[in-house]
Amino acid sequence: MMLDQDSGLSLAIAHIVQRLKGSSLHSQLERQARVSLHKPEIKLESLKEDIKEFLKESGWEKKLQNAVYSELNVFPSPCHPAAPPEQMKEPLAYMRKAQGSWEKRILKSLNSMCTELSIPLARKRPISEQKELLNKWNEMGTDEPDLSLFRPVYAPKDFLEVLMNLRNPNYENGDQPSSRNHLGLIQVPLKVKDIPELKEYFGELGLNTGQLGIDDSAQVPPELFENEHLRIGQKVLTEQDSAAAQQYVRQGCPTALRAELWALILNISNQPEDILYYEQLKSNVIQHDLLVDSLIYKDVKLTASNDDYYFVFEDYLYQVLFCFSRDTSVLEHFTYSSATPPKSYIRGKLGMEEYAVFYPPSGVIPFHGFSMYVAPLCFLYHEPSKLYQIFREMYVRFFFRLHSISSHPSGIVSLCLLFETLLQTHLPQLFYHLREIGAQPLRISFKWMVRAFSGYLATDQLLLLWDRILGYNSLEILAVLAAAVFAFRAVNLMEVTSLAAAEAVLADLSTLKVMPLLQIFLFATVT
Repeated sequence: MMLDQDSGLSLAIAHIVQRLKGSSLHSQLERQARVSLHKPEIKLESLKEDIKEFLKESGWEKKLQNAVYSELNVFPSPCHPAAPPEQMKEPLAYMRKAQGSWEKRILKSLNSMCTELSIPLARKRPISEQKELLNKWNEMGTDEPDLSLFRPVYAPKDFLEVLMNLRNPNYENGDQPSSRNHLGLIQVPLKVKDIPELKEYFGELGLNTGQLGIDDSAQVPPELFENEHLRIGQKVLTEQDSAAAQQYVRQGCPTALRAELWALILNISNQPEDILYYEQLKSNVIQHDLLVDSLIYKDVKLTASNDDYYFVFEDYLYQVLFCFSRDTSVLEHFTYSSATPPKSYIRGKLGMEEYAVFYPPSGVIPFHGFSMYVAPLCFLYHEPSKLYQIFREMYVRFFFRLHSISSHPSGIVSLCLLFETLLQTHLPQLFYHLREIGAQPLRISFKWMVRAFSGYLATDQLLLLWDRILGYNSLEILAVLAAAVFAFRAVNLMEVTSLAAAEAVLADLSTLKVMPLLQIFLFATVT
């Protein structure tokens, strides 16, 4: 149910006003307006205009603009007022149903682990254990609990199997419109962009535009562009304008400005109340032990701890992810996510809604590789509460879409379909060759996309890629890069005769340069 432009706009405004009313920004603005009443330049006869002018000059209007811009970026455009809430979560019923079944499988896996290991989902720590944890908060990695019996609730390849079996029930078997001409693993009819549309969408990545991450642009000498780009970046930061920052990072962030620019785009300012909130989450971790803590612990040990770039951040990862699992503010993203937070019941009260609690409190069950969403951010933010807020905002804007089933253009199903369509259309020989030898390209690229390439690319390249995710407020670039990697290694891939051999050709992406790959694939490919 789409709305006409005017009523859609007024609904969006009402929605944003409603959301900002409960925020700390709202109370700060009220306080500032009251303070301004004592200033001589505020006249009673022009009170409203004078206060507006004061808020503008004192920088508060800009803060309000950034908050509104942030809301517009995160929340989908409102549905018709009469539309049921699940429409906002996911408009296609078969996608909602598939997501529901997948969640049941995850819970079954979690519950069977509890039963097998005789471990409760949550328990209050004895005082002695609380003190011990508090003392070693900054060196949790030195702990070596026996986690051999714990296993990840699921890994990306389990999730891919589910996506491969997705079908739109409105079509008879074999009559799926995509299955007649789409020979990939994803068999659902979703609209994805073709190369001309991608060229237009990612216009700023064109060959005639200066880019950070391109060493030898023919158009602009790199050092000339870099100096000018740095100067503009400093100006954007001085202006404190989220929208300008988002436009700016499409051409890449200078390393020295990246942390501040990302925080500006995500509207994170690390106020005293945010630091306090983080401390409260920390005390929740100290007081209660959750089963998901062991899953997080095991995941960090299996992934980041073995990574040449990220092993040094092990302690940060525990702090951020333990706090994240306790953060009930994360639940809010479920209003626009196809997923639903799992419920647990107080012992002996199964099925009684008044005794139900969300588990974990954030509603997010970590899977194998989850900690790699946080690891690259540790290069940019060294203050735990700020690192935490940046990660939480990145998660509720972007990362949740990589492990839930939906029809959203940035959702993992659309990314898989976009990747396969790009390969089948623009590298048909390679696509058919890999398919014939049982090496469907998606089986190799899926893990890259689910992790947003974290742990696969060199960190400087990964951050240049994530610049563009923030700049375009979209994850579609992940699918384009995955296709570009196959294009880059096409000659070698044409020689292989098995899935294992194809995986070997693509095993190490750490030497790849992201921006040249994207540019060549999008703008130098004959279409």
